Amino acid sequence: MPLLLFIGSAALYLCAALWTQSLNQLSAEGIVGLLQRTVALGTVALGQTLVILCASIDLSVGSMISVGAVLASFIMRGAPAMMVPAVLVVLLVAAGVGAINGLVIAKLKVSPLIATLGSGLILQGVLSSGFNNFAGSVPPAFQAVAYGAIGPLPWSVLGLGLLALGVSWLLRSTRFGAHLYAVGGNAAGARLAGIRTDRVIVQAHTLCSLFAGLTGLYLASRLRSGAPWVGRDGVYDLESIAVVVIGGTMLAGGRGGVWGTIAGVLLFAVIDASFNMLGVPAFPKQVIRGAIVIAAVAVYSLRNKGHVA
Repeated sequence: MPLLLFIGSAALYLCAALWTQSLNQLSAEGIVGLLQRTVALGTVALGQTLVILCASIDLSVGSMISVGAVLASFIMRGAPAMMVPAVLVVLLVAAGVGAINGLVIAKLKVSPLIATLGSGLILQGVLSSGFNNFAGSVPPAFQAVAYGAIGPLPWSVLGLGLLALGVSWLLRSTRFGAHLYAVGGNAAGARLAGIRTDRVIVQAHTLCSLFAGLTGLYLASRLRSGAPWVGRDGVYDLESIAVVVIGGTMLAGGRGGVWGTIAGVLLFAVIDASFNMLGVPAFPKQVIRGAIVIAAVAVYSLRNKGHVA
């Protein structure tokens, strides 16, 4: 499934560039620009993959991204000496939010949809009450996170690749990864096997929020400041779920992986780039994008049913 998505994305991008005669999009600079489109969504989607694998979900990531971006730029206020404290505060807040989400879901047995939607609304409400515009600024040294590069490869793209490798290793080579698949596949069976399912759920949600916090830090670097609408307007909550499912991870949990998610993120980036090359207006773009998501998930579901049969 990931390989087919990678091939399909490459074919779509090539066709759009040739059809519109946008040959500059096929240059090294154009390809790097395409890869940079994947960083924000890819980072938060890696975290979403973890919670979906254990049959949960997180709708608070969009608000957490906004909190991370605003908090980082507000604490830094353009001062290089405040970069490390700001990053630490954002990650601590993100971990705390994720842990609370996990505890509410695991211990209080609240539906993940309701629990994380509620926490997201709380975060957005608190944020909007204190900020209604861009807050603070980040110093040039921190902007290198989004704009720095090693040769032709941006640091942000390299960072996403390293994060994907790390999560892939976590899922394939650690006890936590095995427990995550077990809980998602059959929570009752995992509990009988001695797995502390509540702990796995809390850990997955904590990691998911941490990835959302990292996304907020990246967007603060890219925008040179933070805004309370950056996560909400980016629709990172729903799009992160969409790319995870398109990449082959089952919403019911227990099956899927990192590289399918990355392939789904790349597909979304290619769709956006192709629509821009074709000059598709914003409203039809959203409609077509939604239809593609539905079609891709439907094809995957039918394929799985046929395989099971």
